[in-house]
Amino acid sequence: MTGRFGRASRATPAADFPYALALLGAGAMFMEILDATIVATALPAIAADLGVRPLDAAVVVTSYLITLAVLIPLSGWVADRFGVRRVFLVAGAVFTIASAGCALAPDLSTLVAMRVLQAAGGAMMVPVGRLAVLRTVERGQLVRAIAYLTWPALVAPVVAPLIGGLIVTHADWRLIFAINIPIGVAGLVAATIWCRPAETDAGRRRLDLVGVALTTLAVGAAMLATQEVSGGTPRWPVVIAGTVGAVVLGVAAVRRMRSSPHPLLDLGVLRVPSFASVIGYGTVYRMAISAVPFLLPLMFQLQFGWTPVAAGAMVTALFVGNVVIKPLTTPMMRRWGIRRVLVVDLFVSVAAFVALAVLGSATSAVVIVIVLVISGALRSIGFSAYNTLAFADVDAAELSDANAVHAAVQELGAAFGVALGAVAVSALAVFDGLPAGAYSATFVLLAVLMVVCVIGASRLPAGAGRRAVGPA
Repeated sequence: MTGRFGRASRATPAADFPYALALLGAGAMFMEILDATIVATALPAIAADLGVRPLDAAVVVTSYLITLAVLIPLSGWVADRFGVRRVFLVAGAVFTIASAGCALAPDLSTLVAMRVLQAAGGAMMVPVGRLAVLRTVERGQLVRAIAYLTWPALVAPVVAPLIGGLIVTHADWRLIFAINIPIGVAGLVAATIWCRPAETDAGRRRLDLVGVALTTLAVGAAMLATQEVSGGTPRWPVVIAGTVGAVVLGVAAVRRMRSSPHPLLDLGVLRVPSFASVIGYGTVYRMAISAVPFLLPLMFQLQFGWTPVAAGAMVTALFVGNVVIKPLTTPMMRRWGIRRVLVVDLFVSVAAFVALAVLGSATSAVVIVIVLVISGALRSIGFSAYNTLAFADVDAAELSDANAVHAAVQELGAAFGVALGAVAVSALAVFDGLPAGAYSATFVLLAVLMVVCVIGASRLPAGAGRRAVGPA
């Protein structure tokens, strides 16, 4: 083995599972995802403090998401070129320093600039941290590693509304960014102590600048259109221009990556059926699931008339479901296989979305908690299964490209899910006769998306991902 942050040259013994590295990667992911989602709760307070309109302050969120999605595709090449350990440390330092800049920002322009810098660090820190873990463990340990790397994506979007509500209500919005400083410093110290230097792959490939430009512009255009649509009053010329630009530039980027001798991302990894299924159907799943933590706080506050703290506290019931079921996800996948677990989980998730759709302001809080706990458990199983399946059949030489493609598509899927939720709630306002009005109709729409995922999972081979979860 070349080092904890190097490419594994032999199987890692079961007793040598890199717990510290897995926790470090999970911690980095949690910090980045929490930071991306918690800010939305504080936008009114940020706007009031900086003397701008809340709608103008939305750029604090959009600038972060756009930068993140644009730079993630570069993470694989950067990690191969400079080494995952070095990139992780530099990216973590950039993220921490930018967080301090956000906390001290005197005006909106400075805050946005710091958010862009913060996203640049996060775009490298999280995918590279995950890549370090994936390169270190053997196939039989992959499901355990994915379990560590999955919980931040499950927990952070759920606890963010409560944390944001508490900070804004009882402290200053700047604390949202300041809390990253001690966490970031602790992570950098831990990485320096636990992670040994490793070789780089400097001769592997040159950077395709044309591919970088096309991919950056395509993703940027898609994110711009998405964020514009999810706003209160979208500028439709911007939406149309962004959508058309994303499609045209995206096609050009794919053609370039298929024909270039040194592509930014080697799309040949999509020939792996399980990975392709995750990128396709798994992205639809990501869209549906990512819309839930966005919709619930709004529904509880705007439709049910709850306070921000009460709404945030109720959303944490999803987290309870995540925690309760997490110890059972790996045994379930080993006992019944990823395909069967996915099919059953997604099928029951359809019913869970229907249950969310029938919730109303008169529904008992106990019933709401039960529905959210069950939904959280299903969410945890689905995330774990899809994330394990993504890399189960990918060869070691293709991990960098698979990791970058997977990370970028996940980010886009989450952003599109939030946008879909916002647009659906606005467009389905005519269904005011349902228990929660447009929110009920939106959850029904998300149930339909989950049916698509059921179809996709049923098409997987019976033994899909078996070598990643190990014997029953």
